[in-house]
Amino acid sequence: MSKLDATRAELALLVLYLNKAEARDKICRAIQYGSKFLSNGEPGTAQNVDKTTSLARKVFRLFKFVNDLHALISPTPQGTPLPLVLLGKSKNALLSTFLFLDQIVWLGRTGIYKNKERTDRIGRISLFCWMGASFCTVLVELGEIGRLSAAMKKLEKDLKEKNNNQQEVCYHQDDKYRANLKKSNERTLALVKASMDLLVAVGLLQLAPKKVTPRVTGALGFVSSLISCYQLLPPPSKLKAS
Repeated sequence: MSKLDATRAELALLVLYLNKAEARDKICRAIQYGSKFLSNGEPGTAQNVDKTTSLARKVFRLFKFVNDLHALISPTPQGTPLPLVLLGKSKNALLSTFLFLDQIVWLGRTGIYKNKERTDRIGRISLFCWMGASFCTVLVELGEIGRLSAAMKKLEKDLKEKNNNQQEVCYHQDDKYRANLKKSNERTLALVKASMDLLVAVGLLQLAPKKVTPRVTGALGFVSSLISCYQLLPPPSKLKAS
């Protein structure tokens, strides 16, 4: 592959990535929380960037609550334990409520809705919903990682028992093991992100102002945003297909 072909492929990947509204939102989120980290809650340019970017991101999320509303009423995969189903549905309900209330906050911040006191109250309620959704996500990811770990241990046992069988059988099992390992890594990354988001919500709500300062909130939000950006990267197969 020539240098021009490599550059063209990289630009194609970038175009594919930036075509996603979700990806642009997460890039703006990284800018927002990076600015919060730099400002540390003090007035100045960084704080202005934080506030304006936060307001701009709300436009990306208009009607996004429908996504989680659809997930809420959609059937869950067969074999999912009831506690994980309930936690997952609770997460969808809380996240959908957060995104819906966030639209009212946007109306208030832009001056369309005039009641500032009520806007601030709704904004605080929406953040509690997001914090609850993040907590549910943490529990769901822990549960799913536990299920994957149990499945991988069973596969390891089966591989040892079938080690003298046909190569095709062993290869199939190995493929399944690798697939579960990949899912486990993805779930672990999602768990780290959800844990960070939970602390970001605590910081935004100022529930522990001495420990979770604006700078800590900014740092956690920035890293969480980078993880989100990474999770949205298109797989190489899509790039080749394009």
